[in-house]
Amino acid sequence: MLPRSFSILPPAVLILGLALTAAELQAQGDGPEIGEQAPKFTLGDTYGKQHALEDYEGQWVVLEWLNYECPYVGKHYNSGNMQRLQESFAEKGVKWLAIVSSAPGKQGYHEPQEMNRLSAEKGSKALAVLLDPDGVVGKMYGAKTTPQMILIDPAGTLLYNGAIDDKPSSRPSSLEGAHNYLVAALEEAMSGKPVSTPTSKPYGCSVKYKN
Repeated sequence: MLPRSFSILPPAVLILGLALTAAELQAQGDGPEIGEQAPKFTLGDTYGKQHALEDYEGQWVVLEWLNYECPYVGKHYNSGNMQRLQESFAEKGVKWLAIVSSAPGKQGYHEPQEMNRLSAEKGSKALAVLLDPDGVVGKMYGAKTTPQMILIDPAGTLLYNGAIDDKPSSRPSSLEGAHNYLVAALEEAMSGKPVSTPTSKPYGCSVKYKN
């Protein structure tokens, strides 16, 4: 019997190689442990501004792994779900940073000007889109899929790492009734409660690393 979190992907997705394979999961590693300090990094955004994780010390931070060409990402952006989350989190003082770890020449990579055009077209409400073409930060955090979500508390502690929700599907209809792990984690943590689901198996397209 398949675990509840597992779904059989449509043949077209398998043929295109968009789904993350077991070998890719193993190769990319698991990243830092929940409860540890989030790894520090500095990345430039699509406007040339540098962002260091240390810049946001004392604030809640969300990291979102992004690839606009991924249909699983498309589910959240084309429906407006991701933008609503970005906006509502910002109202709570959360700093939302989208990270593109796609390598040049691979799916999801765009030069800054084109990435800005796409972000405007999608109506992204992220604070910034950070470029990680060498994949250093993605691998540091064990980012395996787009989307994949990270929650970091004001003390710099990693509180959540995994899927955005419990519906591993690219169909927009799957948003109905989905349990959003990221929202739950933030609400619990901001209320002083432990995060009930600190990790989950990420789903989506594999991050298109350089190697």
